[in-house]
Amino acid sequence: MAIAAATTVSLVEKAFSAEPDKQFFQTAEGKWVGPGEIIAGKYKGTKFTCTFTGTTPGTKLGMTLDGGCRVGVFTQAMSATIEHKGREGYKGSFMGGAAGSGLDIIGGNVVDAHKVVFTINRNQLRGVMQARIPDDNSMTVTIAVRVDEQLVPVIGMSLKRVDAVEVGSITPN
Repeated sequence: MAIAAATTVSLVEKAFSAEPDKQFFQTAEGKWVGPGEIIAGKYKGTKFTCTFTGTTPGTKLGMTLDGGCRVGVFTQAMSATIEHKGREGYKGSFMGGAAGSGLDIIGGNVVDAHKVVFTINRNQLRGVMQARIPDDNSMTVTIAVRVDEQLVPVIGMSLKRVDAVEVGSITPN
Protein backbone atom coordinates (compact mmCIF):
# COMPACT_ATOMS: atom_id res chain seq x y z
CA MET A 1 0.00 0.00 0.00
CA ALA A 2 2.81 2.42 0.87
CA ILE A 3 4.54 1.69 -2.46
CA ALA A 4 1.31 2.37 -4.39
CA ALA A 5 0.83 5.66 -2.50
CA ALA A 6 4.44 6.73 -3.15
CA THR A 7 4.11 5.86 -6.85
CA THR A 8 0.85 7.83 -7.10
CA VAL A 9 2.42 10.87 -5.38
CA SER A 10 5.43 10.66 -7.70
CA LEU A 11 3.22 10.55 -10.82
CA VAL A 12 1.10 13.47 -9.58
CA GLU A 13 4.26 15.52 -8.85
CA LYS A 14 5.63 14.82 -12.36
CA ALA A 15 2.32 15.76 -14.01
CA PHE A 16 2.01 18.93 -11.91
CA SER A 17 5.61 20.02 -12.57
CA ALA A 18 5.11 19.50 -16.33
CA GLU A 19 2.00 21.71 -16.44
CA PRO A 20 3.76 25.13 -16.79
CA ASP A 21 5.96 23.58 -19.50
CA LYS A 22 2.96 22.27 -21.39
CA GLN A 23 1.13 25.61 -21.00
CA PHE A 24 4.10 27.56 -22.35
CA PHE A 25 4.60 25.34 -25.39
CA GLN A 26 0.89 25.32 -26.24
CA THR A 27 0.84 29.13 -26.00
CA ALA A 28 3.67 29.25 -28.57
CA GLU A 29 1.59 27.34 -31.16
CA GLY A 30 0.44 29.36 -34.16
CA LYS A 31 1.75 31.90 -36.64
CA TRP A 32 4.06 34.70 -35.48
CA VAL A 33 5.46 37.70 -37.39
CA GLY A 34 7.64 40.59 -36.33
CA PRO A 35 10.84 42.60 -36.47
CA GLY A 36 14.22 41.68 -35.10
CA GLU A 37 17.63 43.25 -34.81
CA ILE A 38 21.21 42.17 -34.38
CA ILE A 39 22.14 43.97 -31.18
CA ALA A 40 25.88 43.29 -30.98
CA GLY A 41 28.79 42.03 -33.04
CA LYS A 42 29.96 42.48 -36.61
CA TYR A 43 26.44 43.06 -38.01
CA LYS A 44 25.16 45.22 -35.14
CA GLY A 45 22.20 47.36 -36.19
CA THR A 46 21.01 45.00 -38.94
CA LYS A 47 17.22 44.89 -38.87
CA PHE A 48 15.14 42.02 -40.21
CA THR A 49 11.56 40.70 -40.27
CA CYS A 50 10.67 37.15 -39.26
CA THR A 51 7.74 34.81 -39.85
CA PHE A 52 7.45 31.63 -37.76
CA THR A 53 4.99 28.85 -37.16
CA GLY A 54 5.01 27.36 -33.67
CA THR A 55 4.06 23.69 -33.24
CA THR A 56 4.23 21.14 -30.46
CA PRO A 57 5.26 17.48 -30.90
CA GLY A 58 1.99 15.91 -29.77
CA THR A 59 2.57 13.67 -26.77
CA LYS A 60 6.01 15.01 -25.78
CA LEU A 61 6.95 18.29 -24.10
CA GLY A 62 8.60 20.71 -26.48
CA MET A 63 8.10 22.92 -29.49
CA THR A 64 9.33 23.91 -32.90
CA LEU A 65 9.46 27.45 -34.24
CA ASP A 66 9.98 27.14 -37.97
CA GLY A 67 10.14 29.85 -40.62
CA GLY A 68 12.56 32.48 -41.73
CA CYS A 69 13.83 36.01 -41.46
CA ARG A 70 14.20 38.54 -44.26
CA VAL A 71 16.68 41.37 -44.72
CA GLY A 72 15.80 43.32 -47.88
CA VAL A 73 15.45 40.77 -50.68
CA PHE A 74 17.39 38.05 -48.82
CA THR A 75 15.62 35.42 -46.74
CA GLN A 76 17.32 33.08 -44.26
CA ALA A 77 15.48 29.94 -43.16
CA MET A 78 15.43 29.82 -39.38
CA SER A 79 14.15 27.24 -36.93
CA ALA A 80 14.48 26.06 -33.36
CA THR A 81 13.38 22.65 -32.11
CA ILE A 82 13.29 21.77 -28.42
CA GLU A 83 12.10 18.55 -26.81
CA HIS A 84 12.15 17.19 -23.28
CA LYS A 85 14.45 14.15 -23.13
CA GLY A 86 13.64 12.67 -19.72
CA ARG A 87 16.37 13.09 -17.11
CA GLU A 88 18.56 14.88 -19.66
CA GLY A 89 16.14 17.81 -19.64
CA TYR A 90 15.53 19.89 -22.76
CA LYS A 91 17.66 19.26 -25.85
CA GLY A 92 17.41 20.49 -29.41
CA SER A 93 18.85 22.69 -32.10
CA PHE A 94 18.75 26.23 -33.43
CA MET A 95 19.49 26.64 -37.15
CA GLY A 96 20.40 22.96 -37.60
CA GLY A 97 22.56 22.68 -34.50
CA ALA A 98 26.34 22.92 -34.15
CA ALA A 99 26.79 20.21 -36.80
CA GLY A 100 25.15 22.63 -39.28
CA SER A 101 25.32 26.41 -39.24
CA GLY A 102 23.61 26.86 -35.88
CA LEU A 103 23.73 26.07 -32.20
CA ASP A 104 22.91 23.06 -30.04
CA ILE A 105 20.36 23.49 -27.28
CA ILE A 106 21.95 21.53 -24.45
CA GLY A 107 19.66 22.28 -21.52
CA GLY A 108 17.26 24.72 -19.98
CA ASN A 109 13.92 25.00 -18.34
CA VAL A 110 10.51 26.56 -18.42
CA VAL A 111 10.56 29.32 -15.79
CA ASP A 112 6.77 29.63 -15.75
CA ALA A 113 3.86 29.57 -18.21
CA HIS A 114 5.26 32.77 -19.79
CA LYS A 115 9.04 32.25 -20.08
CA VAL A 116 11.65 29.65 -21.10
CA VAL A 117 15.44 29.85 -20.98
CA PHE A 118 17.60 27.37 -22.90
CA THR A 119 21.38 26.92 -22.82
CA ILE A 120 22.96 27.10 -26.28
CA ASN A 121 26.39 25.91 -27.38
CA ARG A 122 28.65 25.75 -30.44
CA ASN A 123 32.31 24.87 -29.93
CA GLN A 124 33.63 27.62 -27.58
CA LEU A 125 30.49 29.75 -27.98
CA ARG A 126 28.15 29.49 -25.01
CA GLY A 127 24.95 31.38 -24.32
CA VAL A 128 21.20 31.33 -23.78
CA MET A 129 18.06 31.60 -25.85
CA GLN A 130 15.13 33.09 -23.98
CA ALA A 131 11.52 33.25 -25.15
CA ARG A 132 8.89 35.24 -23.29
CA ILE A 133 5.16 35.23 -24.03
CA PRO A 134 3.80 38.01 -21.78
CA ASP A 135 0.30 37.76 -23.27
CA ASP A 136 -1.56 35.60 -25.79
CA ASN A 137 -0.57 37.74 -28.77
CA SER A 138 3.11 38.65 -28.32
CA MET A 139 6.43 36.84 -27.94
CA THR A 140 9.96 38.15 -27.50
CA VAL A 141 12.99 36.01 -28.30
CA THR A 142 16.48 37.00 -27.20
CA ILE A 143 19.73 35.19 -27.93
CA ALA A 144 22.68 36.14 -25.73
CA VAL A 145 26.25 34.82 -25.74
CA ARG A 146 28.78 34.66 -22.94
CA VAL A 147 31.65 37.13 -23.28
CA ASP A 148 34.11 36.67 -20.42
CA GLU A 149 31.72 36.14 -17.50
CA GLN A 150 28.87 38.25 -18.85
CA LEU A 151 25.86 37.40 -21.06
CA VAL A 152 25.63 39.85 -23.98
CA PRO A 153 22.38 39.98 -26.01
CA VAL A 154 23.18 39.60 -29.72
CA ILE A 155 19.78 39.00 -31.39
CA GLY A 156 16.35 40.25 -30.35
CA MET A 157 12.93 39.64 -31.92
CA SER A 158 9.47 41.00 -31.08
CA LEU A 159 6.78 38.80 -32.59
CA LYS A 160 3.01 39.20 -32.80
CA ARG A 161 0.47 36.43 -33.30
CA VAL A 162 -1.20 36.61 -36.73
CA ASP A 163 -3.38 33.51 -36.80
CA ALA A 164 -6.99 32.73 -35.91
CA VAL A 165 -5.98 31.80 -32.35
CA GLU A 166 -5.55 35.51 -31.61
CA VAL A 167 -7.27 36.39 -28.36
CA GLY A 168 -10.03 38.94 -28.64
CA SER A 169 -10.36 38.60 -32.40
CA ILE A 170 -13.80 39.14 -33.85
CA THR A 171 -14.93 36.77 -36.57
CA PRO A 172 -17.78 37.81 -38.84
CA ASN A 173 -20.91 35.62 -38.98
